[in-house]
Amino acid sequence: MPRKKINLAILDMYDGEPNQGMRCIHDILGRFSDQFSFREFDVRKKSNLPDIREFDIFISTGGPGNPLEGDGNWDLKYFDFLDQVWIWNQNHSQKKHLLLICHSFQMACKHFGLGDITKRKSQSFGVMTVHKTPEGINDPIFQNLENPFWAVDSRDYQVVQPNHRKFKMLGSKIIALEKIRTHVEYERAIMAIRFSEEILGTQFHPEADPTSFLEHLKKPMVREKIIELKGKAKYRTMLENLVDEDKIYRTNETFIPNFLEQALRKIRVSQSPSLK
Repeated sequence: MPRKKINLAILDMYDGEPNQGMRCIHDILGRFSDQFSFREFDVRKKSNLPDIREFDIFISTGGPGNPLEGDGNWDLKYFDFLDQVWIWNQNHSQKKHLLLICHSFQMACKHFGLGDITKRKSQSFGVMTVHKTPEGINDPIFQNLENPFWAVDSRDYQVVQPNHRKFKMLGSKIIALEKIRTHVEYERAIMAIRFSEEILGTQFHPEADPTSFLEHLKKPMVREKIIELKGKAKYRTMLENLVDEDKIYRTNETFIPNFLEQALRKIRVSQSPSLK
Protein backbone atom coordinates (compact mmCIF):
# COMPACT_ATOMS: atom_id res chain seq x y z
CA MET A 1 0.00 0.00 0.00
CA PRO A 2 1.48 3.42 -0.97
CA ARG A 3 2.25 5.81 1.84
CA LYS A 4 -0.13 8.67 2.43
CA LYS A 5 1.28 11.97 1.19
CA ILE A 6 2.85 14.08 3.94
CA ASN A 7 2.22 17.84 3.84
CA LEU A 8 4.15 20.66 5.52
CA ALA A 9 3.06 24.26 6.09
CA ILE A 10 5.38 27.23 6.51
CA LEU A 11 3.81 30.00 8.58
CA ASP A 12 5.45 33.18 7.32
CA MET A 13 5.68 35.66 10.22
CA TYR A 14 7.94 38.21 8.48
CA ASP A 15 5.11 40.72 7.87
CA GLY A 16 6.27 41.34 4.31
CA GLU A 17 9.77 42.45 5.34
CA PRO A 18 12.74 41.29 3.22
CA ASN A 19 14.58 38.49 4.99
CA GLN A 20 16.98 35.61 4.52
CA GLY A 21 15.08 33.28 6.84
CA MET A 22 12.62 32.03 4.23
CA ARG A 23 15.42 31.29 1.76
CA CYS A 24 17.22 29.28 4.42
CA ILE A 25 14.08 27.31 5.29
CA HIS A 26 13.44 26.58 1.61
CA ASP A 27 17.04 25.40 1.25
CA ILE A 28 16.66 22.96 4.14
CA LEU A 29 13.29 21.69 2.90
CA GLY A 30 14.88 21.15 -0.51
CA ARG A 31 17.01 18.44 1.08
CA PHE A 32 13.76 16.58 1.83
CA SER A 33 12.01 17.29 -1.49
CA ASP A 34 11.06 13.64 -1.99
CA GLN A 35 9.67 13.29 1.54
CA PHE A 36 6.79 15.80 1.54
CA SER A 37 5.21 18.77 -0.22
CA PHE A 38 4.87 22.20 1.37
CA ARG A 39 2.89 25.43 1.17
CA GLU A 40 3.43 28.91 2.62
CA PHE A 41 0.89 30.96 4.58
CA ASP A 42 1.30 34.72 5.05
CA VAL A 43 0.13 35.06 8.64
CA ARG A 44 0.69 38.73 9.44
CA LYS A 45 0.09 40.44 6.10
CA LYS A 46 -2.90 38.39 4.97
CA SER A 47 -4.12 36.74 8.21
CA ASN A 48 -3.71 33.49 6.31
CA LEU A 49 -3.32 30.33 8.39
CA PRO A 50 -3.41 26.64 7.44
CA ASP A 51 -6.24 24.25 8.10
CA ILE A 52 -4.40 21.93 10.48
CA ARG A 53 -6.36 18.91 9.21
CA GLU A 54 -4.59 19.21 5.85
CA PHE A 55 -1.00 19.30 7.16
CA ASP A 56 1.25 17.05 9.23
CA ILE A 57 4.23 19.33 9.95
CA PHE A 58 4.42 23.08 10.57
CA ILE A 59 7.36 25.49 10.68
CA SER A 60 6.48 28.94 12.05
CA THR A 61 9.19 31.51 11.28
CA GLY A 62 10.85 34.40 13.02
CA GLY A 63 9.79 37.95 12.26
CA PRO A 64 10.16 41.62 13.14
CA GLY A 65 8.52 43.69 15.84
CA ASN A 66 7.09 43.27 19.30
CA PRO A 67 5.78 39.73 19.96
CA LEU A 68 3.33 41.17 22.49
CA GLU A 69 1.52 43.19 19.83
CA GLY A 70 -0.87 42.22 17.05
CA ASP A 71 -3.77 43.78 15.18
CA GLY A 72 -6.49 41.82 16.96
CA ASN A 73 -7.01 39.66 13.89
CA TRP A 74 -3.99 37.68 12.70
CA ASP A 75 -2.60 37.32 16.22
CA LEU A 76 -5.86 35.89 17.58
CA LYS A 77 -6.03 33.50 14.63
CA TYR A 78 -2.44 32.49 15.33
CA PHE A 79 -3.18 31.77 18.98
CA ASP A 80 -6.19 29.73 17.87
CA PHE A 81 -3.90 27.80 15.52
CA LEU A 82 -1.60 26.97 18.47
CA ASP A 83 -4.59 25.75 20.48
CA GLN A 84 -5.83 23.63 17.58
CA VAL A 85 -2.47 21.87 17.24
CA TRP A 86 -2.28 21.29 20.99
CA ILE A 87 -5.85 19.92 21.22
CA TRP A 88 -5.42 17.77 18.11
CA ASN A 89 -2.37 16.12 19.65
CA GLN A 90 -4.31 15.30 22.82
CA ASN A 91 -6.99 13.50 20.84
CA HIS A 92 -5.39 11.80 17.84
CA SER A 93 -2.83 9.04 17.42
CA GLN A 94 -1.23 10.69 14.37
CA LYS A 95 0.20 13.89 15.80
CA LYS A 96 0.90 17.29 14.27
CA HIS A 97 4.54 18.39 14.53
CA LEU A 98 5.35 22.08 15.02
CA LEU A 99 8.60 24.06 15.13
CA LEU A 100 8.40 27.65 16.42
CA ILE A 101 11.28 30.03 15.60
CA CYS A 102 12.14 33.30 17.42
CA HIS A 103 9.07 35.60 17.05
CA SER A 104 6.77 32.57 16.87
CA PHE A 105 8.50 31.06 19.91
CA GLN A 106 7.98 34.25 21.92
CA MET A 107 4.30 34.43 20.97
CA ALA A 108 3.77 30.79 21.94
CA CYS A 109 5.46 31.36 25.31
CA LYS A 110 3.11 34.30 25.88
CA HIS A 111 0.06 32.31 24.81
CA PHE A 112 0.81 29.28 26.97
CA GLY A 113 1.91 31.43 29.92
CA LEU A 114 5.34 29.83 30.18
CA GLY A 115 7.32 32.98 30.95
CA ASP A 116 7.66 36.75 30.72
CA ILE A 117 8.46 38.36 27.37
CA THR A 118 10.56 41.47 27.97
CA LYS A 119 12.52 43.96 25.86
CA ARG A 120 16.24 43.49 26.18
CA LYS A 121 18.43 46.33 27.40
CA SER A 122 20.34 45.96 24.13
CA GLN A 123 19.83 43.81 21.06
CA SER A 124 21.38 40.36 21.09
CA PHE A 125 22.95 39.88 17.69
CA GLY A 126 25.61 37.58 16.30
CA VAL A 127 26.88 34.03 16.33
CA MET A 128 26.43 32.92 19.95
CA THR A 129 26.83 29.82 22.07
CA VAL A 130 23.64 28.09 23.18
CA HIS A 131 23.82 25.85 26.24
CA LYS A 132 21.77 22.69 26.73
CA THR A 133 20.06 22.33 30.10
CA PRO A 134 20.13 19.01 32.00
CA GLU A 135 16.70 18.31 30.44
CA GLY A 136 18.12 19.11 27.02
CA ILE A 137 21.28 17.04 27.18
CA ASN A 138 19.58 13.89 25.91
CA ASP A 139 16.84 15.55 23.88
CA PRO A 140 16.88 14.00 20.38
CA ILE A 141 16.54 17.41 18.71
CA PHE A 142 20.15 18.13 19.71
CA GLN A 143 21.53 14.89 18.32
CA ASN A 144 24.98 15.53 16.75
CA LEU A 145 25.24 19.01 18.31
CA GLU A 146 27.90 19.74 20.93
CA ASN A 147 27.19 21.40 24.27
CA PRO A 148 27.35 24.31 23.92
CA PHE A 149 26.57 24.62 20.24
CA TRP A 150 26.61 27.74 18.07
CA ALA A 151 23.65 29.55 16.49
CA VAL A 152 22.62 32.90 15.06
CA ASP A 153 20.88 35.07 17.63
CA SER A 154 19.00 38.21 16.58
CA ARG A 155 16.43 39.59 19.01
CA ASP A 156 15.26 42.69 20.81
CA TYR A 157 12.97 40.66 23.08
CA GLN A 158 13.53 37.64 25.29
CA VAL A 159 11.69 35.02 27.31
CA VAL A 160 12.66 35.01 31.00
CA GLN A 161 11.15 34.18 34.42
CA PRO A 162 9.74 30.75 33.58
CA ASN A 163 6.41 29.89 35.17
CA HIS A 164 7.40 26.51 36.60
CA ARG A 165 3.82 25.67 37.60
CA LYS A 166 2.68 26.10 34.00
CA PHE A 167 5.66 24.12 32.69
CA LYS A 168 4.73 21.24 34.98
CA MET A 169 1.04 21.42 34.07
CA LEU A 170 1.77 21.26 30.32
CA GLY A 171 4.66 18.82 30.61
CA SER A 172 6.96 21.32 28.89
CA LYS A 173 10.72 21.51 29.45
CA ILE A 174 13.39 24.19 29.05
CA ILE A 175 16.05 22.48 26.95
CA ALA A 176 18.49 25.36 26.24
CA LEU A 177 19.60 28.69 27.73
CA GLU A 178 21.60 31.61 26.35
CA LYS A 179 25.34 31.99 26.84
CA ILE A 180 26.74 32.39 30.34
CA ARG A 181 27.54 36.05 31.02
CA THR A 182 29.55 36.22 34.24
CA HIS A 183 30.21 39.96 33.87
CA VAL A 184 26.54 40.94 34.13
CA GLU A 185 23.78 40.04 36.55
CA TYR A 186 20.99 39.65 34.00
CA GLU A 187 18.97 36.45 33.97
CA ARG A 188 19.88 34.06 31.17
CA ALA A 189 17.12 34.01 28.57
CA ILE A 190 15.37 30.78 27.58
CA MET A 191 16.66 29.67 24.18
CA ALA A 192 14.66 26.50 23.51
CA ILE A 193 11.60 24.75 24.92
CA ARG A 194 10.13 21.36 24.23
CA PHE A 195 6.49 22.34 24.66
CA SER A 196 5.49 18.72 24.11
CA GLU A 197 6.76 15.62 22.32
CA GLU A 198 5.63 17.12 19.03
CA ILE A 199 6.03 20.89 19.58
CA LEU A 200 9.43 22.59 19.80
CA GLY A 201 10.43 26.23 19.99
CA THR A 202 13.74 28.09 19.69
CA GLN A 203 14.72 31.66 20.45
CA PHE A 204 17.74 31.34 18.14
CA HIS A 205 17.61 30.86 14.37
CA PRO A 206 18.36 27.21 13.53
CA GLU A 207 17.65 27.87 9.85
CA ALA A 208 20.42 30.48 9.46
CA ASP A 209 23.35 29.67 7.21
CA PRO A 210 26.62 31.54 6.60
CA THR A 211 25.34 33.06 3.35
CA SER A 212 22.26 34.57 4.98
CA PHE A 213 24.14 36.03 7.91
CA LEU A 214 26.96 37.39 5.75
CA GLU A 215 24.42 39.17 3.53
CA HIS A 216 23.03 40.81 6.65
CA LEU A 217 26.43 41.79 8.04
CA LYS A 218 27.45 43.36 4.73
CA LYS A 219 24.64 45.92 4.88
CA PRO A 220 26.30 49.30 5.57
CA MET A 221 23.82 50.24 8.32
CA VAL A 222 24.27 46.89 10.07
CA ARG A 223 28.07 47.02 9.82
CA GLU A 224 28.22 50.57 11.17
CA LYS A 225 25.84 49.77 14.02
CA ILE A 226 27.83 46.71 15.11
CA ILE A 227 31.14 48.58 14.99
CA GLU A 228 29.62 51.48 16.93
CA LEU A 229 28.19 49.21 19.64
CA LYS A 230 30.72 46.36 19.73
CA GLY A 231 33.88 47.61 17.98
CA LYS A 232 35.75 46.42 14.89
CA ALA A 233 37.27 43.41 16.66
CA LYS A 234 33.80 42.04 17.47
CA TYR A 235 32.69 42.62 13.88
CA ARG A 236 35.72 40.70 12.56
CA THR A 237 35.03 37.87 15.02
CA MET A 238 31.47 37.58 13.67
CA LEU A 239 32.85 37.23 10.14
CA GLU A 240 35.37 34.60 11.24
CA ASN A 241 32.67 32.60 13.01
CA LEU A 242 30.74 32.30 9.77
CA VAL A 243 33.40 30.18 8.05
CA ASP A 244 33.92 27.80 10.97
CA GLU A 245 32.31 24.50 9.98
CA ASP A 246 31.68 23.62 13.64
CA LYS A 247 29.56 26.71 14.30
CA ILE A 248 26.44 27.78 12.40
CA TYR A 249 27.20 25.41 9.51
CA ARG A 250 26.75 22.54 11.96
CA THR A 251 23.52 23.90 13.46
CA ASN A 252 22.01 24.64 10.04
CA GLU A 253 22.79 21.12 8.86
CA THR A 254 21.59 19.46 12.06
CA PHE A 255 18.75 21.07 14.03
CA ILE A 256 15.87 21.43 11.55
CA PRO A 257 16.88 18.23 9.72
CA ASN A 258 16.66 16.45 13.10
CA PHE A 259 13.19 17.92 13.62
CA LEU A 260 12.03 16.85 10.17
CA GLU A 261 13.53 13.36 10.28
CA GLN A 262 12.07 12.67 13.72
CA ALA A 263 8.64 14.01 12.70
CA LEU A 264 8.62 11.98 9.48
CA ARG A 265 9.57 8.81 11.31
CA LYS A 266 6.76 9.23 13.86
CA ILE A 267 4.20 10.05 11.17
CA ARG A 268 5.14 6.96 9.15
CA VAL A 269 4.91 4.74 12.23
CA SER A 270 1.44 6.12 12.99
CA GLN A 271 0.39 5.51 9.36
CA SER A 272 1.50 1.90 9.36
CA PRO A 273 -1.13 -0.72 10.11
CA SER A 274 -0.69 -2.34 13.51
CA LEU A 275 0.85 -5.78 13.54
CA LYS A 276 -1.44 -8.32 15.18
